[in-house]
Amino acid sequence: MSDSVGFWKRLFAGVLDGIIISAPLAIIFGVITGDWEDENFSTLFNFLYMVIVPILWYGYTVGKRIMGIRIVRMDGKKLGIGTMLLRYLVAALVYAITLGIGFIVSAFMVGIRKDHRSIHDFIAGTYVTSNEP
Repeated sequence: MSDSVGFWKRLFAGVLDGIIISAPLAIIFGVITGDWEDENFSTLFNFLYMVIVPILWYGYTVGKRIMGIRIVRMDGKKLGIGTMLLRYLVAALVYAITLGIGFIVSAFMVGIRKDHRSIHDFIAGTYVTSNEP
């Protein structure tokens, strides 16, 4: 797994997804509903984006595609709904239960570990690579 991607590329991909996808969604739903404090719809669509787009687009999100990285399964099989739900939903629960400490530990894991895998990668059996499909 020498092709696994480290902290900075993953971070910038997440920032790009936030700028290109999440922020516009929040603005659109704020304009449509007139409620700028209720983030339920934009959060739901953002979650669906993070789960469904990589399944349909070979592990890419818009930010990951721009950075030339993508999510893949350790066993080489195609990403599926179960893998992506584990990666985002179960991992989010772990991060919430640990009051964010798990998230911080994950960031260090990506930066320090030789394979650059985080807690959510271990939960879902995935890693992030720069290899094309």
